[in-house]
Amino acid sequence: MHATAAHDADVDVLRALNRAYVRAVQESDVEWFDKHLADDFLNSNPDCSLVERAGFLLQIAKPAAISGLQEHDVHIRLFGDVAIIHAKTSYVKADGRPGVGRYTDVWTRRQGRWLCVAAHVNRG
Repeated sequence: MHATAAHDADVDVLRALNRAYVRAVQESDVEWFDKHLADDFLNSNPDCSLVERAGFLLQIAKPAAISGLQEHDVHIRLFGDVAIIHAKTSYVKADGRPGVGRYTDVWTRRQGRWLCVAAHVNRG
């Protein structure tokens, strides 16, 4: 495969994984995260706490306190077997007010498949 075609194929896979990640957050889909998070995954929460994979899965298992979660302005940067995804989010808070946020996810290719190794979430 030509280098540009390989790059484009990786970006397409990562774009699909990013959309699925956002959907899985909204739907509390622990099974999806269990398949796509690296064993050494870490997440920085909006409250400044840092949780390991197991703690993140427990957080995800709870019903989402927001609705209508969507990603916007997605930027995927690829560095060989490492990818960084930056994006903006919009959603509706439990009280009906609109909310916005940003996130950065770090993915790495391990044994031929992309796994998320880190995430950082900010909400406004």
